[in-house]
Amino acid sequence: MLPPPPPPILQNMMMSKNSSVLICIGDIHGYMTKLQNLWSNLERVIPASDFENARIIFLGDYCDRGPDTRKVLDFLIDLPSKYPNQSHVFLAGNHDFAFAAFVGAIPPPPDGSEFRDTWAEFEASEEREGWYKGYGYQNMHLQGRRWAGKITVRFNAVKGTEYQGSIYDAGTTFQSYGLPHGSPELMKAVPDEHKKFLSNLVWIHEEDNVGIDTEKGVEFCKLIAVHGGLERGKDVEEQIKYLKAKDTRIPKVEPLSGRKSVWEIPEELRKTGTIVVSGHHGKLHVDGLRLIIDQGGGLPQNPVAAIVLPSKTIVRDTDTHN
Repeated sequence: MLPPPPPPILQNMMMSKNSSVLICIGDIHGYMTKLQNLWSNLERVIPASDFENARIIFLGDYCDRGPDTRKVLDFLIDLPSKYPNQSHVFLAGNHDFAFAAFVGAIPPPPDGSEFRDTWAEFEASEEREGWYKGYGYQNMHLQGRRWAGKITVRFNAVKGTEYQGSIYDAGTTFQSYGLPHGSPELMKAVPDEHKKFLSNLVWIHEEDNVGIDTEKGVEFCKLIAVHGGLERGKDVEEQIKYLKAKDTRIPKVEPLSGRKSVWEIPEELRKTGTIVVSGHHGKLHVDGLRLIIDQGGGLPQNPVAAIVLPSKTIVRDTDTHN
């Protein structure tokens, strides 16, 4: 039986100054089956020519919590060769940055300082979070130490789940490479192509003339994609500057890991009608030009979602088509 035709809302996606569909895919968190099912559903509901030429932004957090981080990275790395007419943007999530910090796949601080200088501000949390103290820790970024550490409390009251190794739930990522949580052998076990992928992740992505359905019809706006969002009350251009530079002097990169501070669109971007799209927050939130696409939150029972522009259609791995 032939698959059904795509919903009418997806049949005229070429109504954009950019001549291709834009897809933003939320946090995957090591769930290979969910990623494969979501990809299949996107292929099913988007006309073939549009999908083959789509612009796709992955919003970060490819690792941790789910069982298949290694397979997820393989899938993502293979996309440009399998779909050569698509364009792919891979944002860094806070989990990916921490993973990269542990395996030595982040750039050095631009001012010549050492990664150990990122520890001081958060040292009060070291004992509770059980920061990594194994091989190579002496000059490791704070987030790498937190990622591979062994948290001393078992239950995450916010998520209602047990921690998997560290505060980042990194235990499953170690396991996907055949190692126990916290093993320094991961630095050798992660293939060079995975380290290169982690190293090349961008902290922010900007596009002009992106079509989006509004009450007034399709409007064309600038789009900014960043894993968590941009901080309100802080100069937007300064944030964009250090995010583009991937400034690893910063112990905790708020646009990658913040919550309430990055939830809303900063006022200066509201005035210019800028789309801000993120994952990270464990929620699906579409409010005007603020798009938060993380329905999964890394939890096994939740779907992984994507949003398709300009229509703002939501596609999930759990969608079924009769």
